[in-house]
Amino acid sequence: MPAIVLVGAQWGDEGKGKATDLMGEDVDYVVKFNGGNNAGHTVVIEAEDGSREKYALHLLPSGILTPSVTPIIGNGVVVDLEVLFEELDGLNARGVDTSKLLVSANAHVIAPYNRTLDKVTERFLGARKIGTTGRGIGPTYADKMNRVGIRIQDIFDEGILRQKVDAALALKNQVLVKIYNTRAAEADRVVEELLSYADRLRPMVADTALVLEKALNEGQNVLLEAGQATLLDVDHGTYPFVTSSSATAGGACTGSGIPPTRVSRVIAILKAYTTRVGEGPFPTELDDDNGEFLRKTGAEYGTTTGRPRRCGWLDVVIGRYATRINGVTDFVITKLDVLTGLPKVPICVAYDVDGVRHDEMPVGQSDFHHATPIYEELDGWWEDISGCRTFEDLPANAQAYVLRVEELIGARVSAIGVGPGRHEIIERHALLD
Repeated sequence: MPAIVLVGAQWGDEGKGKATDLMGEDVDYVVKFNGGNNAGHTVVIEAEDGSREKYALHLLPSGILTPSVTPIIGNGVVVDLEVLFEELDGLNARGVDTSKLLVSANAHVIAPYNRTLDKVTERFLGARKIGTTGRGIGPTYADKMNRVGIRIQDIFDEGILRQKVDAALALKNQVLVKIYNTRAAEADRVVEELLSYADRLRPMVADTALVLEKALNEGQNVLLEAGQATLLDVDHGTYPFVTSSSATAGGACTGSGIPPTRVSRVIAILKAYTTRVGEGPFPTELDDDNGEFLRKTGAEYGTTTGRPRRCGWLDVVIGRYATRINGVTDFVITKLDVLTGLPKVPICVAYDVDGVRHDEMPVGQSDFHHATPIYEELDGWWEDISGCRTFEDLPANAQAYVLRVEELIGARVSAIGVGPGRHEIIERHALLD
């Protein structure tokens, strides 16, 4: 059975958790293949009595909320062990069975000194800061590429762990003390902290690439779930205002161990408007009443950080770019209901850069920084769409909006979110064959 990749098409926070949850009952494995606890998924599950349970997941794959799914943290993820067990304990306390979780032995561990480095570096950069979450993600990926990282499997060999910590701190303590005027990290304390997780961690650790290969050979469905999104990808995003991992479809293969020949479908999540957190260019950003309307109506505050998200109109130049970079076969549009009540709904269809029209993403970083959106306005709608369950149930103007977006982004819209709940979604085409 081929694997399916799920990615964000914008700057994150598009609603990937909801899409994963939607497919959860038809999927056997959900794999998180990149990132760490620097971004979150919010999933709202409606109980039989109509009450709603809200779950904020940061490090764990959102498939962990579905009992039939085996959730996997892949080798491309960086793992904060303290956060991992805090999140597991929180779910267990709410009656969620987390016993099926598997963690790749090759995933890298966020050491305490990497969290410190992340925070002091951002302070040092001042006005030139990237806008990281300060959770040690970037420094851990840097260690990985510099081949001085600590992997999950190292936690089970105290000798190797101590050698790696000592080697890493030989340089890092010089940086912390002499450049950042911060206290040096104590190797003994770091080793002690990491070893304290070994016994609880051991039963979860596996050769997850092999597990997934066997699952695919047995005809099971595997969903590869990205953290962050296309415009935050370290190679294809709005560099340097990006994350430190590969958040596009290509990263699904390197971050999970599944070869590209096993992937048959790429599903991208596109919010009906655009948001981003942190620094960096944002052509359609709204610093007016419309931006505040989108933020308040859409509850646009970071799942992990609580930071207010920057809000703007939908940018289909970015949508087309996501289609091309990821090879998107299907889009899921989320939060269409947030646009209800607007008399006109603008869509950015191109950019103006110094008098030149760009229908595709500008090649140069400077051009993107100076891009001015070219809008096409569509008529809005006033009807409550949260109860719609077929495309035909939507008001005519809402249908027209979806169809125009579909035309502009170059791939079919297979599902539409019309509310925060698990079942408040319209499926136009099957996301799983």
